[in-house]
Amino acid sequence: MAIRIGKLGDSSLIARKLADMHLNICASPAYLAARGLPTSVQELARHDCLGYTLSPFVGTSHWSFGRDGSIRVPVAGSLRANNGDALVKAAIAGQGLVYGPRFLTIDALSDGRLVEVTLDVPVRGAGAIYAVTHAARRPAAKTRAWTDFLANRMRELAADW
Repeated sequence: MAIRIGKLGDSSLIARKLADMHLNICASPAYLAARGLPTSVQELARHDCLGYTLSPFVGTSHWSFGRDGSIRVPVAGSLRANNGDALVKAAIAGQGLVYGPRFLTIDALSDGRLVEVTLDVPVRGAGAIYAVTHAARRPAAKTRAWTDFLANRMRELAADW
């Protein structure tokens, strides 16, 4: 079994949806106080946008908006990373805006270390979190039990995402 996040392409794997995934844009209160609160996607050009190097949608040179991701906005920033947790920590430290999965920012939003930024265009639709297994064989009982546990736990957690 593997966990996959996003929109799944066609494959021979069997996928079980564990939870919807939502994206958000966040920054620290200190960053927003110093640089201002962007309210439109055009204003992102004057902000440090922390780039996620592994994503074609919220990457280092552009961020995609609109439910289908069809609105591409050029962005730039002084930090790029291939780890979402590192980017969230950088945003908390006041390094810039982070655009990524809400499950990575929920704790910092809850305690005020980050503030969610809402722009004039909705964030991109992000798909879901899936457990995937090989289609040629029936998963072992322990794999099915683990998947059931994950699905139940994700359902509980996702209420806050």
